[in-house]
Amino acid sequence: MTDARPPHRVAVDLRALVGRPSGIGWFTLAVVRRLASRGRFSVLGLAQAEPFGGETLRGEGAAVETQWAPLGVWWQQFLLPPRLARGDVDVLWSPLFTLPVNLPVPGVVTVHDLSVYLLPSAHRFKVRWSQRPFLPGTLRRARAIAADSEATARDLGRCFPAIAGKVRIVYPGVDPEFRPGEADEIEGTRRELGCPQGFLLFSGTLEPRKNVSLLLDVWEELRRSGEAPPLVLSGGYGWHSEPLAERIRSLSATGVHDLGHLPRERLIRVMQAATAFVYPSLFEGFGLPVAEAMACGVPTLASRQSSLPEVVGDAGVLFDPARPEELAAALRRVLADSGWAAELARRGPQRAARFDWNRTAELMEGLFADAIAGA
Repeated sequence: MTDARPPHRVAVDLRALVGRPSGIGWFTLAVVRRLASRGRFSVLGLAQAEPFGGETLRGEGAAVETQWAPLGVWWQQFLLPPRLARGDVDVLWSPLFTLPVNLPVPGVVTVHDLSVYLLPSAHRFKVRWSQRPFLPGTLRRARAIAADSEATARDLGRCFPAIAGKVRIVYPGVDPEFRPGEADEIEGTRRELGCPQGFLLFSGTLEPRKNVSLLLDVWEELRRSGEAPPLVLSGGYGWHSEPLAERIRSLSATGVHDLGHLPRERLIRVMQAATAFVYPSLFEGFGLPVAEAMACGVPTLASRQSSLPEVVGDAGVLFDPARPEELAAALRRVLADSGWAAELARRGPQRAARFDWNRTAELMEGLFADAIAGA
């Protein structure tokens, strides 16, 4: 009987899916699902505990194994290498920045951004400790390095010039669930939120790097002149967020709605119903919420920083986060000029369609094949 299995097996570090997934977790899940369904490689997901979406991955053809450990970094460095050395794995892919020091198979790593080097104050000690000591060695050992954007690739080349030749740009994709909403859906969501005439939206972690304070400053300015619809914030609180949380609470009676972390289905409905999406972040490796908002046909405004111009292109409005008047002027135009807002809404889905998970998986397969061929 002929063995119909793919000739090579890729192991995937699923640590980003242990617990409630963040952006990197959703990235990991999306790519692994496509890898499993495409069938070019046999896929084995490995983690220190049962990952979010594990049953989904198994149902779509991936194998998933767990080896319990108290810390993900401890598992990666001490339990993962013996598992890889059994001889049934041809390449390891880590979507979470680092590879084991003792790596018995070729390794491929995805680096989403270098904020842990370029903006270390934006991260908890735990994150800095789990990345900074391991990243230089990871980049030396990796056979191939995937960067989420040209901006991240440039940062890697500046900070680690010796590895620049191994870096390839592999953009994330946008899930098809992010699409323009139907009129009745939008009306219903706005009514549920108490914003029947629409609202401005920010979605992401509420922490200093996301620069939500700028958005609050500009929103308060527009509210005083009667130009601002309510402001809706979606996302959990992150590092050094206590002053921001207090300010948001103080504005709740004036039109700021803090929805906290939303289930994915609910987040999509809220995003579809927004009048405009605003993302004033100071640093991004890609900026997936921006692409998702554009896919929903929502006029999108983003800071002119790091990777965000790559994502937005000419389908949104870019502003300098050091110049609040630029954001204020852009919001005034989007809110007052319905024709311009409609044009941005039209361009958004077309731009977001460039970011396709199947293309992401295809490019990763190429990196896996190159890594194996170079073994």
